Amino acid sequence: MARKFVLKRDTTVPAPVELSIDYQGELNPQQYAAATAPGGAVLVIAGAGTGKTRTLVYRVAYLVETGTRPEHIVLLTFTRRAARQMVTRAATLLDGRCQKVQGGTFHAFCAEILRRHAPRIGFPSHFTILDSGDAADVVDVLRTTHGYHKKGKRFPRKKTLLSMFSSSIGRGLPLAEVLDANYPQFLDYLDDLQTLQAAYDDYKRRHGLMDYDDLLARTLELFRTHDAVRREVAGNIRHVLVDEYQDTNRLQSDLVKAFASVHGNVMAVGDDAQSIYRFRGADFRNIFDFPRQFPGTHVLKLEQNYRSTQPILDFANHLIQGALQKYDKRLFTNQQRGERPALIPAPDDRFESRFVAQMVLQLREEGIPINRVAVLFRSGFNSYDLEVELNRVKIPFVKYGGLKLSEAAHIKDVLAHLKVAENPQDAIAWNRILQLLEGIGPKTAQTLIEWITSAEADPYQLADRPYSPRYIEELKRLFHMLRGLRKPGVALTAQVEGVLQYYEPILKRKYFEDYPKREHDLDHFIALADQYPSRNAFLSSLALDPIELSALDATGAEDDEAPLILSTIHSAKGLEFHTVFLIKALDGVLPSGYSLKDPDALDEELRLLYVAVTRAEENLFITYPMVQYRRFQGDYMANPSRFITDVPERLLEVCTLVEESAPALPPAPAPPLLPPPPDYSDDGLPF
Repeated sequence: MARKFVLKRDTTVPAPVELSIDYQGELNPQQYAAATAPGGAVLVIAGAGTGKTRTLVYRVAYLVETGTRPEHIVLLTFTRRAARQMVTRAATLLDGRCQKVQGGTFHAFCAEILRRHAPRIGFPSHFTILDSGDAADVVDVLRTTHGYHKKGKRFPRKKTLLSMFSSSIGRGLPLAEVLDANYPQFLDYLDDLQTLQAAYDDYKRRHGLMDYDDLLARTLELFRTHDAVRREVAGNIRHVLVDEYQDTNRLQSDLVKAFASVHGNVMAVGDDAQSIYRFRGADFRNIFDFPRQFPGTHVLKLEQNYRSTQPILDFANHLIQGALQKYDKRLFTNQQRGERPALIPAPDDRFESRFVAQMVLQLREEGIPINRVAVLFRSGFNSYDLEVELNRVKIPFVKYGGLKLSEAAHIKDVLAHLKVAENPQDAIAWNRILQLLEGIGPKTAQTLIEWITSAEADPYQLADRPYSPRYIEELKRLFHMLRGLRKPGVALTAQVEGVLQYYEPILKRKYFEDYPKREHDLDHFIALADQYPSRNAFLSSLALDPIELSALDATGAEDDEAPLILSTIHSAKGLEFHTVFLIKALDGVLPSGYSLKDPDALDEELRLLYVAVTRAEENLFITYPMVQYRRFQGDYMANPSRFITDVPERLLEVCTLVEESAPALPPAPAPPLLPPPPDYSDDGLPF
């Protein structure tokens, strides 16, 4: 039997650490308790506008000041920008040591781990990361290869298939359960769908590809099959800090547990009342399961709001009390004054739109910049009537949700060339660039891809085989360019410029009508590449954190003033505005009609309303049209959202919207005096 040694408890009192930051003076009591919490598991329930980012920044600084090496701290967020901003703020607050904190998204952090260890689970270290569009294309190729496209119109399309597979992986559920819950119309195809899912997994492994879900799932697979790797990774993480924990899915929750499995120090910050991304796979139950997953969890709350007036917070507090499952908290602020939120029933859609436009103009007259005003709605089509009215009265606006740079067709063309230079097995990228060549269609491209990806030596050499004269010269030019990309020591910007020089005639031929705009995007693309040390890092970054910028979305002339913000509620999360208009607050819209029979979905709709109202700083207007039009039914009376019908008048002021009466017309002037009519008494003639 192995001997066991027991260390005596260390009873020495550590010398007090002299801190350079006055944490107690800089933070409110709740923030201070969170930022300076002892080790172990800590769950911080951070209400809307309570300064959670500030708290996390001070937490990072405090850990570094009290002896934790910054490279042993991992800060996980849902955007790289958020992580960079927090680390930069911590460095400004303390010193440059904080720049060494490991920060980023779950996907980016897992990608770094897999780059080092992927061969252990059968993937090359230079695997390609598929964005959602490329992943859907892979699924579509396999759908066609297996003949499922001939099944009929009811067989799911590529994006639906990808969504099914992603839900199965992200939620840890068998595909049958996903279909039963969300896609019952496709249950008859269960066997085919399971076969296709297995083919998709096999294809990715054979071609060295990973999609977003794989980055998480394969990391967990690595930890599960190679425990020494888990111990190595977790051993180098003294503290795990997780932002927006309410938006994590099952895989991310399991990863947090794995990362903290050696030292046990984990702080999760989030707000159960703002969990609104179930459609993306987020599981709101994670934030409630955290204390069970980490026994002995210390639960703290942030409730002092620095954004909204107290009347707005009173309304928000009342709303969230209706949630079936919640952490009890009550937002408060020192800004006690302010108008109650207003509920404005409008006679119809046009009246609702006219009211919003008129109020925006009035706010502008009062000196409120209109980009500090937002109009929020449940779905994109809810704003169509308003957009017509805003155009009519010439109010500039921007609607959230545009094309990302890396999703633009011409950028995807360029990226495909870089991808095959990085990973010659990337058949989807090959398919895209080969079909850019004149004379090559889908069938020829597939034949060439089979030859290229089976090449044991250099895949960019033309073998001794017959080629069509329609494309042979272009194929030679393509392979010559790709060989140049792989020469040792070629800087990334030089590689991008080489691709663009080759691609320029293709760009002008394929996008003849608007290629000058697309050239502006490509110029920006070179500047982006200059920020990365390698082709691999550049491709990974664009796949994991797409850039939202494209000249194709820009208008020809700049407006004289910053525009009004139109946004879905989901897109507005995390933002704040002086004045918020929430339009189309109708039952069947908010909450969505699809949620009415599902208690969990209905609860999420309530949280969505809560997110909308807590975006407002000083003014909150909620509007709805009392009469709606439906095809084949005509006009009908609509009902306001069930979430607001029973709100007390002291919390929500119900207003009346009427149209100004037309001014009374002045009395008509007396008719002019006319000469007497001629006398026709003789013969009826006037002469």
